[in-house]
Amino acid sequence: MTGRFRAIVALLGIGLIVLLAGRILGYLSSSPQALAGDEVVPLAEQSDPLAVVDAWPKPDVLLVVSGRQHGYIEPCGCTGLESARGGLSRRHELIKRLEQLGQPLVKLDVGNQVRRFGGQAEIKFHTTLEAMRLMEYDAIGFGPDDLRLSFGELLVGVAGEQESQSEFVCANVSILGVHPTFRVFDSGGRRIGVTAVMGQQALEKVNNQEIEIKNTKESLQAAVRALREAKVDVSVLLAHATLEETRQLARQFPEFQVIVTAGGAGEPTLQPEVVEGTGSRIVQVGTKGMYIGVLGIFSDRNEPIRYQRIQLDARFGDSKPVLEIFASYQYQLQVSGLEGLGVKPAKHPRPNRRFVGSETCGVCHTSAYASWLETPHFRATEDIHVPTERSEVRRDFDPECLSCHVTGWNFQEFFPFVSGYEEFETSSHLHGNGCENCHGPGSAHVAAENGDVEVSDAEREKLQLEMRLTLEQAKKSLCFQCHDLDNSPDFHVDGAFDRYWDGVKHYGLD
Repeated sequence: MTGRFRAIVALLGIGLIVLLAGRILGYLSSSPQALAGDEVVPLAEQSDPLAVVDAWPKPDVLLVVSGRQHGYIEPCGCTGLESARGGLSRRHELIKRLEQLGQPLVKLDVGNQVRRFGGQAEIKFHTTLEAMRLMEYDAIGFGPDDLRLSFGELLVGVAGEQESQSEFVCANVSILGVHPTFRVFDSGGRRIGVTAVMGQQALEKVNNQEIEIKNTKESLQAAVRALREAKVDVSVLLAHATLEETRQLARQFPEFQVIVTAGGAGEPTLQPEVVEGTGSRIVQVGTKGMYIGVLGIFSDRNEPIRYQRIQLDARFGDSKPVLEIFASYQYQLQVSGLEGLGVKPAKHPRPNRRFVGSETCGVCHTSAYASWLETPHFRATEDIHVPTERSEVRRDFDPECLSCHVTGWNFQEFFPFVSGYEEFETSSHLHGNGCENCHGPGSAHVAAENGDVEVSDAEREKLQLEMRLTLEQAKKSLCFQCHDLDNSPDFHVDGAFDRYWDGVKHYGLD
């Protein structure tokens, strides 16, 4: 790091985080349908997820584009890696496969590596950068969630060891000037120029006075001039912007042959969008790092650019170096502890109630408890304490896993309720996704039934009713909080709830 950067870091009182992180099992593949010219090749007929790219004439260079990781560093889904998509480990495997094709690569990312702020998000940001540096990314843009991180941690991640080594690039956002506004790469006999920009909607989410926001139009005009002076062959814009904003940028700056956008729905289009009146091709990256785009740059006037989207699913093996990074990520979470991550217990919506544990419920509800013992809900904590499919790394220090794998947490916000699960040994009575996750904390109901407090019959009945949950209530909203689209996509198909219920069904008092 140069003396200027050491001074900046010392001024902010920050140090480089030792990047450590958890292991995953990952594979890789291509999209449900891949275009080879005008021919649609069904996924089932593709023995190799890179078959289409491999069949191209030899390009001068391949651009690999990604973005909107949004915190999903591992494959998205908890109900089996076969149905999960994405993950940095799979991405690394894809890049290694592309390298084996023997063509030069330029790797670009449109930004937004995290989705929240706080201790865990900061650790995840540095972990992601370590993995991306392992993959030798050439240019990375910013997303609005990246810029919600504490300024010190953001600066350390963006600066790199030296100014020339910062992979980050942006024309209209500046982090103390430690990253360039554009970059130029000589690869495969071509000169590739890259700049990045954040759209207005993304900029409106940035609330940090230490981050300099510049005029977008003026910044891009300056970047375009610089790329022209550098005599680049291909100009690329990384736009963390909506689709409409991206189209406007294409019309304003037709110099960009390729615009990689964060806009669009979850699944990227099969082919780039050509903006009418320009030569710009807009490539979407999708969401949660589930897809990678590959663009071949050719010395062919008729077809100078070819594109293939690749879905990161379960058809490639693990990247061992990335698994080691992820193992260390989990270790950092363990060392930090919940308090160190800024995760604090909150009051439950039902006041003056405490969690007592499923075994206590089973004293009276013996049949329901016996049924629960035979379900995956009972094994939920053990599955992250001694994981199987998702590698050998414990995840019971990870708030994002704990929320649905223990009793007494908020499922979607990743924090415990007061008296909820805290730690594996001391909270053994709250192991598993237990009765109280669905029915609510049971202390008042148990005390009334045991005679520990004096209550009238009406009060006792009221407490009983408080604990009841109808099948319709579970089906309509509750179960989806853990079985969401990210972690349990098969739960959302027609008839899935009834099939799942058959495996866990139980009824009231014996």
